[in-house]
Amino acid sequence: MRVVFIGCVDLSHALLAHLLTLDSAQVVGVVTRQASLFNADFRSLAPLAEAAGVPCYIAAGNRQEEMAAWIAARAPDVVYCIGWSYLLRTEILSLPRLGVIGYHPTLLPRNRGRHPIIWTLVLGLQETGSTFFFMDEGADTGDILSQERVPVYDTDDAAVLYARLQDVAKGQVAAFTAQLADGTYPRLPQDHTGANSWRKRSKEDGAIDWRMPAGSVYNLVRALARPYPGAHCVWRGEEVKVWRAEGVGSSVGKIDHLEPGKVLRVEAGAPVVKCGSGALRILEHTFDTMPEEGQYIR
Repeated sequence: MRVVFIGCVDLSHALLAHLLTLDSAQVVGVVTRQASLFNADFRSLAPLAEAAGVPCYIAAGNRQEEMAAWIAARAPDVVYCIGWSYLLRTEILSLPRLGVIGYHPTLLPRNRGRHPIIWTLVLGLQETGSTFFFMDEGADTGDILSQERVPVYDTDDAAVLYARLQDVAKGQVAAFTAQLADGTYPRLPQDHTGANSWRKRSKEDGAIDWRMPAGSVYNLVRALARPYPGAHCVWRGEEVKVWRAEGVGSSVGKIDHLEPGKVLRVEAGAPVVKCGSGALRILEHTFDTMPEEGQYIR
């Protein structure tokens, strides 16, 4: 089965590398980018394609007519589009006889849309999904090819959840690639009545509001951990990244009468900060000058 692969993030790289090992697929073309201004987990697939001897098209902007012509010349049976920032138009979607396979790390039809790993952790969800689907002109709306439930643990940050999803997705790719090759694949329509779409995250969504409960601040910090851009607060007029934090138990003492943002103490370079309820210990950060006990962080 002839496959063209489109992608430009870490997940794309992992799944393409796995696909190249499968006997049921012949990768005949790779579409990727040399750089990205908005993918925090960007990774070009060009070196991997070159090492495998696979023709590679370097996309710039969103010139889909040129991309479609290049893909058509490869005569693929199917296109895998995993980790791409633009919706594909009809001229590409209609090319392969088996369709274009997309990916979304939620339990579609729930939680379509932008920044799914980040929102999953911000909201403190206990479960998400790994879903491959037949792409149409909508956003994450096509028929489902493969879906697995994926647990989310309270100790997960973005990198840990990303890695777990990647491992699950590798197994799915191996299974459904064989099904596509022999014509035994499922195709399950989504129930659109149960759908919602998450919005695009803004920089303001990464600002820590110390009036939030400690658990909510913790979720924000772990959601924006690497490879994402980090949650942030303000200290002495400067933006400070908070990469890792943990909740503080009752040993802090009675603090309900203290204002949010107050530094309760500093322990080995880790400020303990009062939140709307509870407190948080900031374990990894970019403070140039450490705040002192009794000072306030915004």
